[in-house]
Amino acid sequence: MLTFHNVCSVPSSFQLLGIPGLESLQIWLSIPFGSMYLVAVVGNITILAVVRVERSLHQPMYFFLCMLAIIDLVLSTSTIPKLLGIFWFGAGNIGLDACLSQMFLIHCFATVESGIFLAMAFDRYVAICNPLRHTTVLTHSVVGRLGLAALLRGVLYIGPLPLMIRLRLPLYKTHIISHSYCEHMAVVTLACGDSRINNVYGLTIGFLVLIVDSVAIAASYVMIFRAVMGLATPEARLKTLGTCGSHISAILIFYVPIAVSSLIHRFGHQVPPPIHTLLANFYLLIPPILNPIVYSVRTKQIRERIFQILKIGAKMK
Repeated sequence: MLTFHNVCSVPSSFQLLGIPGLESLQIWLSIPFGSMYLVAVVGNITILAVVRVERSLHQPMYFFLCMLAIIDLVLSTSTIPKLLGIFWFGAGNIGLDACLSQMFLIHCFATVESGIFLAMAFDRYVAICNPLRHTTVLTHSVVGRLGLAALLRGVLYIGPLPLMIRLRLPLYKTHIISHSYCEHMAVVTLACGDSRINNVYGLTIGFLVLIVDSVAIAASYVMIFRAVMGLATPEARLKTLGTCGSHISAILIFYVPIAVSSLIHRFGHQVPPPIHTLLANFYLLIPPILNPIVYSVRTKQIRERIFQILKIGAKMK
């Protein structure tokens, strides 16, 4: 590590602290975090397997669900194994390039997930407001293009973040990151140089993703509810709204923790650091855990196929 003026240095690596302030409890915290990660991995792999083998689920909504499952696996796997390594072995050291790569993966795929939710809202809008054209509008190729567009948007939005850090902020006050992963602001606040451009860009991307996407999703559901209210009977209204229940639940599971964590990070200066770090980890774990559960409970085909797999497994014992 090169040092200048005994204050700033060019680090070759950083040291992640895990959950600052709870070092004495970290071995115990590894139990719930490890268990939640295992549930997330098993749940999302199960969703992928069930949708693949169950031909009745080869529909746009479930293809988007598979995309969510892959994204959730990437998000949880890019952070939790490293966190468990810190808890169990004190392996907090992470190279500069590895840190920037982790930052890119986390923020990029969170952005992609938001884009997939937007695409799912469009799918529900077409399915309910223009059902006769649903199969012709949302063909398999269109679904694939929407998924690719969400991925490209994530890369274009988030790609500049690590590049700006690498090129504009080479010097750091310390190499110790008081966090469990390389979150953008956690790294930028350690820099010695002028980080205003990085801060403004990060806020702008956060606004575009969190606010614009959520407003667009809300607008689609306003139109959906207007169409539903025009149905003749209450039974028809409830049945139609039931097809949106899983999507609405998944949206709330994704956006609420991110909004709370972002608000606390920007304005919650009185919130203890351990609480902030725990929330930052939970918002990467809660959607991967709950999305498979929500869709399994509310989707008959997925639920029946999982029960079938469990019965076969029980007979083999």
